[in-house]
Amino acid sequence: MLLFNYSNAQQTTINKKNNDAIDRNSIDKNKVMLIPFEPKLYMSEIDYKICSETKLSTKEVKHQFRDGINEQIGLAFKSEKISSVDLMSDSAKFKKELYSIYSNLSYEYQKVPNQENYQPPKKEKDKKEINKGQIVVETNTDERFMNAKVTNAKLIPLLGAKYKCNYFIFINQLDIKASGNSRPGQISTGVENRKIIVHYTVFSLDAKEINSGIAEEEFSTTLNNPKKIIDKHFSKVAQLISTRTIKALAVPK
Repeated sequence: MLLFNYSNAQQTTINKKNNDAIDRNSIDKNKVMLIPFEPKLYMSEIDYKICSETKLSTKEVKHQFRDGINEQIGLAFKSEKISSVDLMSDSAKFKKELYSIYSNLSYEYQKVPNQENYQPPKKEKDKKEINKGQIVVETNTDERFMNAKVTNAKLIPLLGAKYKCNYFIFINQLDIKASGNSRPGQISTGVENRKIIVHYTVFSLDAKEINSGIAEEEFSTTLNNPKKIIDKHFSKVAQLISTRTIKALAVPK
């Protein structure tokens, strides 16, 4: 995790001898936009438990989680002195904007990138061969995530000009998995933790994909309060996404 030292206002870099040193002044000028996932891209295996305990509707649970992940990401950036525009902060105000954004996106399952040496995932070609007259498609077991693709080159520059943002974080999909069942239909022992999986993509103002992937966090099978899940566990997912984004903004010296 990147650690920044604010004790000396004149210090603009950290560890200048390190190739990964960061120009703090450059980062401080940045502003991020937070785009929530489309409601259809919410996959939860625990809503029945949550609704039973809280008496919330499934729609209310989805809205709380959709709002909560954006809110926590905004707070994570705020702690690093980076401001944000959250398109979930006023659903009525940003409704048309979100519709416009979603209409200019496509999604694709791609290999989860290696965050230690990040490279944007590339479109893969299906490997097919003929065996005894039959087409055989190679099975790939690499972990995948839902990646966002901008289909209109003008979208991000227009958003940047309108909201004075230069980085854009798309929350593409939210998965909440029940305690780990190794195969369909298997009854859980109740010991395994549940898992939050956030699929996301970060674009710069020139629509370059500078980071993407999944951020995960486990939580107890007994926790069914959305606010507690958001405050305690979405916050950790948000911190991971903000840390990776800040690393992508780092300016080598």
